[in-house]
Amino acid sequence: MELEMDVSLYPLGQPPEVHPVHNFIEILEQHDCKVEQTSTCQIITGESENVFDALRIGYEAAAQKSGCVLVIKVCNVCPL
Repeated sequence: MELEMDVSLYPLGQPPEVHPVHNFIEILEQHDCKVEQTSTCQIITGESENVFDALRIGYEAAAQKSGCVLVIKVCNVCPL
């Protein structure tokens, strides 16, 4: 199933430039996810299995480097 997500990865206790957000985005792209970067979030589109696998791997990689919060909104009919 094709889906679209609004994803925000926030660092805890570190300035944003230190947090591995770029690595997170690279992991998403390596899993055939299309990533559109905005100033506050990433808009991700792709097949649900690829996207959810990439989110798990990307979050685990980021969490090993520092504390973080991952906020996700998912829609299976976007764009309308």
